[in-house]
Amino acid sequence: MFARLKTLMALGFVALASTAAMAQKFPNKTIEWVVPYPPGGGTDTVARALAQTMGQSLGQSIIINNKPGAATNIGAEYVARAKNDGYTIMSADTATLAANPFIYSKLAFNVEKDFAPLGLTVRFPMILVVNPSVPANNLKELLQWLKAQPNPTGYATPGAGSPHHLASELFREVSKTPLTHIPYKGAAPAVQDVVGGQVPMMFVDTASGYQFITSGKLRPIGIASLKRVKNFEQISTLNEQGLKNFEAYAWQGLAAPAGTPEEVINTLNKALLDAMNSSTIKAKLQVLGLEATPSTPKAMGEYAAQERAKWGPLIKANGIKAD
Repeated sequence: MFARLKTLMALGFVALASTAAMAQKFPNKTIEWVVPYPPGGGTDTVARALAQTMGQSLGQSIIINNKPGAATNIGAEYVARAKNDGYTIMSADTATLAANPFIYSKLAFNVEKDFAPLGLTVRFPMILVVNPSVPANNLKELLQWLKAQPNPTGYATPGAGSPHHLASELFREVSKTPLTHIPYKGAAPAVQDVVGGQVPMMFVDTASGYQFITSGKLRPIGIASLKRVKNFEQISTLNEQGLKNFEAYAWQGLAAPAGTPEEVINTLNKALLDAMNSSTIKAKLQVLGLEATPSTPKAMGEYAAQERAKWGPLIKANGIKAD
């Protein structure tokens, strides 16, 4: 009897030790990376590149799950409700963490309480582009054409509250030009309709617009950065063309559900930083005209809070609402 009890106790200790070891070993299965936009856009492009490199570093596959809609809210709600074990992460951007809390009257999640930052990734310069049928090659010609139209001209965006939308509203306000917002469910379909001529113009991020600009399917009017962007040096800035200090970027980072263990957050952040420091990722980001912004989880949280403080008053002042 005593020997049997000793055996059972020994087996119990072995089981507990095995369980503890399994709990400490992260990751030990596939990680799901939610992209709250359709495939083909800038966020999707960056996520797929980073996921592949991070997966190699972590020794586990990272699969991309596109969950577009409601200006990233569908994907964000899915992640906010996911198990906080590090196996569900998401691309969290300007819209998710800075604009949507002010644009939507009600959200099914709280951006300050329901997400754990893992680290910033990139910043996308924004380019004002038109369909080649628009008779304008620069800002002056575009403004003349816009103001000559009998009705406000439509502009496409990946959705209400997206950085593309905020850049367009800022452009409308600064240039004093009547425009009409035409929201889409992601950058890819918005760009396709501008390329197809259904909508004449939009602000596109460098990653989503690169191939269309280089192939001549979209004509760049100006880039919304204070200085010209590497690999896009031929595009003059809107600042150069008269819109003084006009600057608009899309930024993003990586987030997990709140309550994700600190050691798991640190593991994911290290894999992210290692990926962003790799020569392969650096080269890919440079080609797309993206600015790498690697950071700690804490720095990402602080940056998101600063962005809410910056865009919140602007959104309220202009009455931008999505519901």
